[in-house]
Amino acid sequence: MLQPIDIPLEKAIEKKPYFKYLRIDKMPHIWCPGCGNGQVLKAICIALDKLGIDNNNVSMVSGIGCSSRTPGYFDGYTLHTTHGRALAFATGVKLARPELTVIVTTGDGDCTAIGGNHFIHACRRNIDITVLLFNNWIYGMTGGQVSPTTPKGSYATTTPYGNYEPNFSIADLAIGAGATFVARGTAYHVTELVNLVEAGIKHKGFSLIEVLTPCTIQYGRKNKMGIVDMYMWLKENTIPLKAWEKLPEEKRKSKLPRGILHHADNREEYTHRYYSVVEKVMGGNK
Repeated sequence: MLQPIDIPLEKAIEKKPYFKYLRIDKMPHIWCPGCGNGQVLKAICIALDKLGIDNNNVSMVSGIGCSSRTPGYFDGYTLHTTHGRALAFATGVKLARPELTVIVTTGDGDCTAIGGNHFIHACRRNIDITVLLFNNWIYGMTGGQVSPTTPKGSYATTTPYGNYEPNFSIADLAIGAGATFVARGTAYHVTELVNLVEAGIKHKGFSLIEVLTPCTIQYGRKNKMGIVDMYMWLKENTIPLKAWEKLPEEKRKSKLPRGILHHADNREEYTHRYYSVVEKVMGGNK
């Protein structure tokens, strides 16, 4: 049986400053070999460290799934909530404590299927929450079922003859619903991901960062892709946005752009608007 790592926290932080955001006593984590979720958690911690945001000013909220285990390893205010409802809980946290940096970690099934309705309305409201959406194209923890982002033709436990539904674009969905910051990164390009998380947190409004990250067990095994195959796919099939924009249309079809895909700063943030109404109703008091 695996045992928690016995390392003095001060020593760990001295070597890697972002360790101060981790619950070292909860390590090793439960994620599968080759899973990219740990890379995403690392990117979040490094971004917070670069921004100088203290643990006590961060709340991380999740629903259910592999990605939603992330707050268990984060040393801040954390909530592990019901399936698909992370954004509802996070909205409550942000309204009650608008000074906090609120981060949601969620998966493609958790956020865009079970929690799809909450997702589009959080985008619409423009509430200042940063969402890290781990897109691994499948329900990993709950049985390997097909999700809204499973590529057409791919295999899952519920599509043993191949997925016959078209998958939708999370980024396009978020932009269409009114999100003011939308970005895409991968678990392979960690340095870029740190920059995206940093920019998303700094943005005063709803920020969505889609992170393509491999599910090496449920998706990989069913689709005969090894760990290296999956990371090489991320490397070879995602392109920095500026390079992607220069590609002719026929070469874009099999590629995905990385980077900040949409950024608008012309809309009022939701909690600011909410408290303005409260102040008006209360006759000048909050």
